[in-house]
Amino acid sequence: MKLKQQAIEEKICPLEFAVNAISGKWKIPIVWRINEGEKRPSEMLRGIAKVDRRVLNQHLKEMEQDGILTKKIFNELPPRVEYSLTPLGQSLVDVLWNLNDWGKVLLDTKKSQT
Repeated sequence: MKLKQQAIEEKICPLEFAVNAISGKWKIPIVWRINEGEKRPSEMLRGIAKVDRRVLNQHLKEMEQDGILTKKIFNELPPRVEYSLTPLGQSLVDVLWNLNDWGKVLLDTKKSQT
């Protein structure tokens, strides 16, 4: 686990560690899509506007290494892969809902200032 090892070596703070795990333009949209149910990479490409296949695959790999996603490989032709959230990933969804609520408050505050 890349992030876990980094945290141990650098004695990183928990908040910074958490933010690093979801940093990247597409990680949060990927989590939202997979939260709807197991997804194949091609389904995510269609559901997330403008994400590049290479970037999607890199983010999926990183989130799998960090324990947020799990990858299921089917032994069939053509090959099929599906991703789903781990319990750790599901707990991230709960945090994101809270962040979404905070974002609404922030938007309302900005609107009232203009």
